Amino acid sequence: MKIIFLEDVKGRGKKGEVKEIPDGFANFLIKGKKAALANNSAMSAIKGQKKAQDREAAEELAAAKQLKAKLEDDKTVVQIHAKAGADGRLFGAVSSKQVVEAMQKQFGIKIDKRKLDMKQPIRSMGYTNVSLKLHHEVDANVRVHVVE
Repeated sequence: MKIIFLEDVKGRGKKGEVKEIPDGFANFLIKGKKAALANNSAMSAIKGQKKAQDREAAEELAAAKQLKAKLEDDKTVVQIHAKAGADGRLFGAVSSKQVVEAMQKQFGIKIDKRKLDMKQPIRSMGYTNVSLKLHHEVDANVRVHVVE
């Protein structure tokens, strides 16, 4: 019997796949609402959903590339004010949260702080490049300038 998986079934198939499986197991999956019978209307509905998902993914990728171009522009430098000692070392450190808040305030760009790839907080004055994961295919670098 040919069915469409409505959710992932371990060892059998993933959501959206169409497979030929034995009748008894197919009935079990259909009763458990984990699969549906693969008729013409169900197949066309799956194709429509797939097209919509592809279109959404393409829009997300385009938006991420556009944001990357804006962030990596030479004019886009996030400036953060912090207290520092005589030798240029900061009292404390600049965290990812502070970088995101400054970006929001200065450029109106709202980014989740977990997307910033800062292994350590910024502890010195001057310019620092911070990498940013916008999309699983798009990475950007943001220049952060820490001033006294």
